[in-house]
Amino acid sequence: MRILVAGVGNVFLGDDGFGVEVARRLSGARLPKGVEVGDYGIRGVHLAYELTAGYDLVIIVDTVPRGKAPGTLYVLEPSPAELAPAFVDAHDMTPQAVLTLALALTRSFTGRVLMVGCEPADTSPGMDLSPAVARAVARAADLVLDVIAEETGEPAAPRPVPARREEEGRW
Repeated sequence: MRILVAGVGNVFLGDDGFGVEVARRLSGARLPKGVEVGDYGIRGVHLAYELTAGYDLVIIVDTVPRGKAPGTLYVLEPSPAELAPAFVDAHDMTPQAVLTLALALTRSFTGRVLMVGCEPADTSPGMDLSPAVARAVARAADLVLDVIAEETGEPAAPRPVPARREEEGRW
């Protein structure tokens, strides 16, 4: 089984860097064979092309504003209607636009797509995650590992150890 975990978001817009932080944290985890983790940041077109390589499961990690408390985590599975072809603006590569482009490029993208999302608090310019979203990074990494374990039938991998700890408790 081929699985791609794709951290996306803009690290210069506060909490929008959540997916990138989760990908960094997961880069230190022992993962089952066939699982790749990538930091795609704002390179949505690159991610769309990567999806043409044929994955059985793609887990996109990003912020997902749904009106809950900041730091709330979600596991979502987009419906086929949400992935329907639409106009794709290369300057606004949301996860939906990336998947739409991947569908257009392959015409046969059949992999399953899940999104592990986090409710943001602040996506204004700045390079720090809000405290609530920073606290959610480790929980989100664990959630991704649990989803992988469930999908592959293999036991959950040992939890990654952060490479460093900053004074404010941000990993």
